[in-house]
Amino acid sequence: MYRIDIMTLFPETVGDVLSESILGRAQERDYLRIECHQIRDYTTNKQKQVDDYPYGGGRGCLMQVQPLYDCWKHICNSYGERVHTIFMSPCGKTFTQQEAKRLSRDYDKLILVCGHYEGVDQRFIDMCVDEEISLGDFVLTGGEIAAMAVADAVCRLVPGVLPSEECYEEESHWNGLLEYPQYSRPESWMDNHVPPVLLSGNHAEIAKWRRKQSIIRTKLRRPDMYEKLTFETKQDKKLLAEIEKELEELQNGQENP
Repeated sequence: MYRIDIMTLFPETVGDVLSESILGRAQERDYLRIECHQIRDYTTNKQKQVDDYPYGGGRGCLMQVQPLYDCWKHICNSYGERVHTIFMSPCGKTFTQQEAKRLSRDYDKLILVCGHYEGVDQRFIDMCVDEEISLGDFVLTGGEIAAMAVADAVCRLVPGVLPSEECYEEESHWNGLLEYPQYSRPESWMDNHVPPVLLSGNHAEIAKWRRKQSIIRTKLRRPDMYEKLTFETKQDKKLLAEIEKELEELQNGQENP
């Protein structure tokens, strides 16, 4: 069973979100377990205070080291071992699908720490945190949204959570490409039609079309991702030639209406 423990000031909110839909059913079937821990339960004062002013001055308050450490230690003691610990932080490395694969593959349990206020005492990070992860180049009011995103992305890769590996292997970012467009019923809607190839029943042509559309979508929408790709097969090289020709014709048509 894959385990994720989340240290947070809002355990009910986080726990409710991660107990619904696919992840909820996976927990019912014992493929994984997600537990949320209230950091305030580990304070030593009646007010359940977890923050204080930073040394050296500055705006706002920091989360104190002691309740964070005691909560973290309680989780580790429950397993009888130190658990790989991630602090959700805008200073961390950017989370990607490759990182989700790594975390689901290399560990069977994780601790995710949700910061608040102006940050957390650096001594907790130095002593207890193994890595810091960010969702991107922006700042949230707390680490809960980031922790839920990481937990969701990692847990859906745990064997048994989704019906098969095919459920995620053709999705965006799995192989460096964005996912191809998809269509469902009705076949025609407001004079917009499903591409004929998808109705042909020719699985080889459908696979080719989907691969081609993924390449086009990635090239146009995420050139940063596209530049990192390598195309070595004859089939891909042929597709690239077709794509370049189509994009060139499209551009010429726009320039000469």
